[in-house]
Amino acid sequence: MDKPANESGEHESAKSPIETPLIRPRKTSLLSGLRTSFIAGVVVAAPLAITAYIIYWFISGPMRQVDLFVRNILPAGDSRIETITQAIPGFGVIVAISGLVLLGAFTKNFVGRTFLRAGEKFLDQMPVVRNLHRFFKNVFETALQKSARSFKEVGLIEYPRKGLWALAFIIGDAQGEVNYRHEEKKLVAVFVPTVPNPTSGFLLYVPRTDFMPLTMSVEDAAKVVFSLGIVVPEFTAPEEAVERLEQLAAQTANEKRSVLWRFAGRKNAI
Repeated sequence: MDKPANESGEHESAKSPIETPLIRPRKTSLLSGLRTSFIAGVVVAAPLAITAYIIYWFISGPMRQVDLFVRNILPAGDSRIETITQAIPGFGVIVAISGLVLLGAFTKNFVGRTFLRAGEKFLDQMPVVRNLHRFFKNVFETALQKSARSFKEVGLIEYPRKGLWALAFIIGDAQGEVNYRHEEKKLVAVFVPTVPNPTSGFLLYVPRTDFMPLTMSVEDAAKVVFSLGIVVPEFTAPEEAVERLEQLAAQTANEKRSVLWRFAGRKNAI
């Protein structure tokens, strides 16, 4: 005589045995777990420690030297005022920053520009000094004042030969004689960093059409260079993003219909 079926219509004797996975997960040993935890701790602690050390070195080194230098050149005054200024930490740095701000504001007006041009003409008459002044002036102007597009675009160029692609940062459009010689090609200056030290690299002039822009930020590209290509930023293809948006829109529409049906059903019941 057959046994009665349960509520689902299946016989008790037809119950399938407990399924076991074909591949059993590998058990982690205590030593492997400690090793993983140690590496995770290093990843978290090392950047924090290096950042704290650099900040400490900068404050206790260059900033302290600037502070002492400014304090020493300040004229001696009332003993009470001098006591207060000596007690304020970083007072010399504050005075130096304020002086640079006032100097920059002064050189923006007509009188300041006149004095600046006169001083530069005087330095240009000195054989050795003028070369040093021109060099550092160009460096700081390029780094601070003319950096509207510097390292704001990341892309790929075929380097060092066709078929090989390298990460490159756009510095700006070609200027001067380089632009004059190849004006029809619309060259751009790009910086190709070396790996894993991005402070060195190559300055190349390539046609704008040969530069393949990327959507990743400069910071993400720098991470790729630092990590030898191991750390790669997340990327979603446009087609996949559109598909996700369509799925989200469909899901929202279905939820809206479900809410309307429930509301209509309750209204009819009332």
